[in-house]
Amino acid sequence: MNYDSVFDKWHEECGVFGIYDRTVDVARYVYWGLFALQHRGQESAGIAVTDGHDVELKKGMGLLTEAIKELPSLPSYMGTGHVRYSTTGSNNPRNIQPLVIHYQGGQIAVAHNGNLTNALSIRKRLEADGSIFQTTMDSEVIVNLIARSKAETQAERIADAARQIEGAFSLVITTNDSLVGVRDPQGFRPLCLGKTENGYVLSSESCAFDAIKAEFIRHIDPGEMVIIDDSGVRSTIYAEPEKIDKKLCVFEYIYFARGDSHIDGQSVYQSRLNMGRELYNETKYDADIVMSIPDSGTTAALGYARASGIPFAEGLVKNRYSGRTFIKPNQEERELAVRMKLNALPHIVGGKRIVLIDDSIVRGTTSGIIVKMLKEAGAKEIYMCISSPTIEYSCHYGIDTSVRKELIAATHTVDEIRDFIKADKLHYLSREGLCRAVSDIKPDDLCFACFNGDYSVAVPADQEEGVKYVLE
Repeated sequence: MNYDSVFDKWHEECGVFGIYDRTVDVARYVYWGLFALQHRGQESAGIAVTDGHDVELKKGMGLLTEAIKELPSLPSYMGTGHVRYSTTGSNNPRNIQPLVIHYQGGQIAVAHNGNLTNALSIRKRLEADGSIFQTTMDSEVIVNLIARSKAETQAERIADAARQIEGAFSLVITTNDSLVGVRDPQGFRPLCLGKTENGYVLSSESCAFDAIKAEFIRHIDPGEMVIIDDSGVRSTIYAEPEKIDKKLCVFEYIYFARGDSHIDGQSVYQSRLNMGRELYNETKYDADIVMSIPDSGTTAALGYARASGIPFAEGLVKNRYSGRTFIKPNQEERELAVRMKLNALPHIVGGKRIVLIDDSIVRGTTSGIIVKMLKEAGAKEIYMCISSPTIEYSCHYGIDTSVRKELIAATHTVDEIRDFIKADKLHYLSREGLCRAVSDIKPDDLCFACFNGDYSVAVPADQEEGVKYVLE
């Protein structure tokens, strides 16, 4: 069991990156881009580069620096990369992306961020028709659909495949002569376009552009496909108009995205500051200090401190070098794991009434351990504030979540959760407050399914209780 899985957090599935540029060391640029996206996946990484004829793939398990010890050496002008946290399919080397295939239409390398809701039914149909699968990932369904398409060009084959799949998918694909970006009709997962001096880049987040000194151009729209080649960038809306229904994942703003990114026109950092402000407006707690559970609650805690005038303090110190220890998941060692990662400062928290900010509570296990730790360090009272509403439903669109019965808010009231974690007060940000915080996005354009169970793309019965697409 990965040490980080002990912590009561959801995990984004992955990050994708691609570049088309005839004047730079493509492999190195992909590596730098993935390094900036490392927060989106820490289990595996891969880089595929091509000169239009041959493809060289380097991949491995672990963080990028562990997975890629040697960059691809093929002289190339296109490349795509992927960092992964597994949600569908187990965490093993077979499932590392990009997926590279050769078929009669040419060769492609596919990097996928998201989760397909109809992957299992498509896979069963394809297997019945003779298709062979070598991984347990839903992403392999995509490459099979592309290979079996009767469309004439590779771009048309990709569009044909994209119209058949459902759920969350942001794709970065290299073909024989182009770099292609595809975003699902709801836009669940982010994807944006940037420009180098002599080429173009695609990335899950804009922060990766800063790493390579690329200029941000715009976000790819839901239902859009962009094709990049020597003639520049071409755009097409591949999805049927009636299927385009923008539903951006609100958790990108709450937790997943890096603070220095802009997602669909909204500053992630500003949205988190706003969440802290809204938490104060909803609670007006009288306290001595405002603290965060680092690092996920820090920006919201700063927002609360600014709005309230209560000083911000760092009462928990994070050990940043213990994140990949493997431990047993029993309760005693779970508590030890949290204490290895976080330590309270008695001279900061002793005798204090503390507003403690975090982004979410999933199972409630970690929150209770941290409250206990702070009280043992002398904290007088803990007023816990969460910068999201209660999580009551599983996500099926690319976030690794528990089955619903394991989500504490699905089976307990807020008062019961407060008693469980032994906080003196507990407040979750209202949905209205969250919408005010993410002020540059229309509320109707956000996905709140994990809060209210309103799934905009139908979830098959075998996934309703959080059953994942695993075929092992």
